[in-house]
Amino acid sequence: MQEGQALCTIEAMKMENILRAEKKGVVAKINAGPGDSLAVDEVIMEFE
Repeated sequence: MQEGQALCTIEAMKMENILRAEKKGVVAKINAGPGDSLAVDEVIMEFE
């Protein structure tokens, strides 16, 4: 992933929030899938 790249889009209360990379890196694991309901403090993805 590159700095500023969109990593995922979270929909909450009819709004879309785009999570973007703060710096260059590698996604190691994705813990959620399309349409999943997420808890407030749930880890969505992990990085190397």
